[in-house]
Amino acid sequence: MQDLKIQNSLSRQKETFKPINEGYIGMYVCGPTVYSDVHLGNCRTFVSFDVIYRYLIHLGYKVRYVRNITDVGHLEGDTDIGREDKISKKARLEQLEPMEIVQRYTIGFHDVMGMLNALPPNIEPRATQHIIEQIEMVQSILDNGYAYENNGSVYFDTSKFAKETNQYGKLSGRKVEELMSLTRDDLKNQEEKRHPSDFAIWIKAAPEHIMRWNSPWSVGFPGWHLECSAMSTKYLGQTFDIHGGGNDLKFPHHENEVAQNIGACGHAPANYWLHTNMLLMNGKKMSKSDGNSITPHQLFTGDSPHVSKGYSPMVLRFFMLQSHYGSTLDLTDQALLAAEKGYKRIMEANQNLQSLSLPGKGRETDLDKRVKDLTDQIAAEMNDDFNTPKALAVMFDLATIINRLKGGQDKLEDITADTLKKLQETYSEFLFDVFGLKDETAAEGSNDAGLTNGLMEMIIEIRKEAKANKDWNTADLIRNKLNELGVQLKDNPEGTTWSK
Repeated sequence: MQDLKIQNSLSRQKETFKPINEGYIGMYVCGPTVYSDVHLGNCRTFVSFDVIYRYLIHLGYKVRYVRNITDVGHLEGDTDIGREDKISKKARLEQLEPMEIVQRYTIGFHDVMGMLNALPPNIEPRATQHIIEQIEMVQSILDNGYAYENNGSVYFDTSKFAKETNQYGKLSGRKVEELMSLTRDDLKNQEEKRHPSDFAIWIKAAPEHIMRWNSPWSVGFPGWHLECSAMSTKYLGQTFDIHGGGNDLKFPHHENEVAQNIGACGHAPANYWLHTNMLLMNGKKMSKSDGNSITPHQLFTGDSPHVSKGYSPMVLRFFMLQSHYGSTLDLTDQALLAAEKGYKRIMEANQNLQSLSLPGKGRETDLDKRVKDLTDQIAAEMNDDFNTPKALAVMFDLATIINRLKGGQDKLEDITADTLKKLQETYSEFLFDVFGLKDETAAEGSNDAGLTNGLMEMIIEIRKEAKANKDWNTADLIRNKLNELGVQLKDNPEGTTWSK
């Protein structure tokens, strides 16, 4: 079996993966800040780590997967002091309790993850449930001389840390001089810091701040970076195997995590750091202000000018698998249409494959060898830093062979029973267990689905006639009733499409 290779952000090299304890893996992934609906870019990150989690299990590891919920401490602008907590701000604007905001968007996040068929983590800790651990870590950093208190807030001393450890900037790849020259001129209480690059690990709460806890230094709240250091250490130990998150978290969040862990525990938290890359849309960064954005719900229903129709969660998941987690991925309607075709093709190939059976024993031929080699290559590609696009490309090569065997262009007798069995098992395992896809095409071909499609075509035709006769009341009534049933109609120049 080929060794698993992982692109380690810490070394910026592809390394052979060796767990701390043989057969066991501890993996921590930074979860969402639950003050709004989950962003598609976040979905990409969590789907990527879901596949990584699934594949590690497939390899036989016992994995403890920890993914946190950030429900305090993440400030507007992602700065360290002088700004409002994102959840507190949302609660103030909507006149709700912060935990109402947290509950609403945590449920929404879990719903979307469920639709995308992402497995839940083994542990999903919340920052507000671990205030004691965070206070203890702040005290340890103070005791070790890498933090200082001023006016009730506690700051990490980056100058001293950089000078004594030579570790600051190692993960992000930034020069220490560059990091130390960063200023925070837009922040309040800047005079409390010894150096502009110092960051708060405990923040004294302003009188109007909603979320606050008692601490030895002040009534306040923990810094955003601190929570992940405290929770990863609590559940995975002072050193664990894998720490992951989006590339945008590499600095300052992950860089500061490393500093905090060294400051508190004397060593870095994780041996391997994995970072997913950005999800673009139409070649540009997603931006609500520019109108270049789409929510998961809009993508599923088609209720957006950026898509011609609604796409199922499995098509979106398949689309995400077509790019390596470390590469940028451009979301376009054309790319989603192509992904939908590819998804249907590979599911059809699996259906054809599982229906095959040898009339006899079969024989070893060049075709048999090619099928065996390609079947082994799927795992080989995944062992190369979880390369899902290359693994899928191999499965599409096999799909061509499978369809030729089904259609009789190639002889089924030209492969052995063992080869066919291995192909059937491997193809299914990777599609469903590793890639986490579901076969929605089987349902499309059922009698119930055919009846539904026929009825919807008839309803759309009736609405079309109503609109032609300028009977707007009937046309609107049909649309509204379908909306109540969870069915979305989308009118476009080619006609009307529908989606659930």
